[in-house]
Amino acid sequence: MSNKGRVALALAAVCLLTGCAELGGKPKAAAPIRINEDPYPSTYVRYPGVLTVIRHATVFDGEGKQINDGTVIFGDGVVQGIGGPELATPAGAQEIDGTGKFVTPGVIDIHSHLGDYPSPGVESQSDGNEATSPARPEVWAEHSVWPQDPGFTRALMNGGVTTLQVLPGSANLFGGRSVTLKNVPARTAQGMKFPGAPYGLKMACGENPKRVYGSKGNMPQTRMGNIAYARGVWIKAQAYKRKWDKYERNGGEMPERDLAMDTLRGVLAGKILVQNHCYRADEMANMIDMSHEFGYKIAAFHHAVESYKIADLLAREGICSAMWADWYGFKMESYDAIKENIPFVHNAGACAIVHSDDPNGIQRLNQEAAKALADGIRAGIPNLSEAIAWTWLSRNPAQAMGILDKTGTLAPGKMADVVLWNGDPFSDYSRPERVWIDGAMMYDANDPKHRPVTDFELGQPGEGDVK
Repeated sequence: MSNKGRVALALAAVCLLTGCAELGGKPKAAAPIRINEDPYPSTYVRYPGVLTVIRHATVFDGEGKQINDGTVIFGDGVVQGIGGPELATPAGAQEIDGTGKFVTPGVIDIHSHLGDYPSPGVESQSDGNEATSPARPEVWAEHSVWPQDPGFTRALMNGGVTTLQVLPGSANLFGGRSVTLKNVPARTAQGMKFPGAPYGLKMACGENPKRVYGSKGNMPQTRMGNIAYARGVWIKAQAYKRKWDKYERNGGEMPERDLAMDTLRGVLAGKILVQNHCYRADEMANMIDMSHEFGYKIAAFHHAVESYKIADLLAREGICSAMWADWYGFKMESYDAIKENIPFVHNAGACAIVHSDDPNGIQRLNQEAAKALADGIRAGIPNLSEAIAWTWLSRNPAQAMGILDKTGTLAPGKMADVVLWNGDPFSDYSRPERVWIDGAMMYDANDPKHRPVTDFELGQPGEGDVK
């Protein structure tokens, strides 16, 4: 064999040992580096609870069913049984007499700003709107959440709220990511963060972005300008997704990161749910068309005072509407609201939700649902009941937030987020008597030791203290 042949044979042997490409071939592409999609993970740990049985209560299961003389069993953080008086009490369980009382799943508020606009509502604590550009999808609501906000404990004790979605405000067309929280005391927002809940993207249309940016140069000033601006952002997001999808398939040189586009890529991939502030029916239809154009799904329209006009469209699209019972007329786009909005949406087979958007309203969502229920009955809508209306407060918001597999109903295996009411929860005179989150009693009206107080409320600096 010639010297040339020996060299070629040696090189081939080296390639076999090292896994290199054939001589003259392209070098192997570098393996892709995956983006950490959860850099601020939940650190929530459920509080300890005891095996509990509630007997002889009227139970709304959250799926639309009412059980008279009902029994609910929960322990180890989850619902273990639900039914009538025939259910046996497990050994060692604490038994509670629910005679004359009602049991429901915990209330879920899909639209809250607690922690981002906390109480006290002063300018230094106002952290819900990053109103520096019409598109700020890179900001995350959780990075403004103040866990000491007394609004959290008020929502728990007065409203039976066990879970809430905190959203950025509606100044921007793209306002940033939402976060879903368990309504428990914690030192950090991560300690409240609902494990496994998908992020939301807050979008807005209509008067708010017009008002905020309409007087600023080179910013959208009209509704048509808002749509054009948003479409331009989605075009960039599609290109960004294509680039990163290709890189993650084939490796090579990593593209440049863009935090705003990371969020929108997550929406286009179906991992982040669009929560869209929108009042008018025609604008909701425009937003639906835009979602079709760019290939994303709208989970819910928020406020949505004209949903009754397009309830059939919303049902066909599988889009929820988060609504007030009777707020209207505080700006032009809210003027054509009707009191029957919630029951009309429900009657069309669409997903109806009662929401707050207010630190006081979140304490009375059960009363908001009661008003909507009464308006629907007066309007002659068939088959409405209190048990059906409770789906507007727990099951449907859980669906729109992507957590229905974990909470929202009293099905066995789901989180034991449970409220015992001292009377019919659709009465103005009823209040939560006890509230459990993941089976841990977080509030007991009859026990001062189970009335949570935030650090902020424990004491204020006196005169002469360092400010």
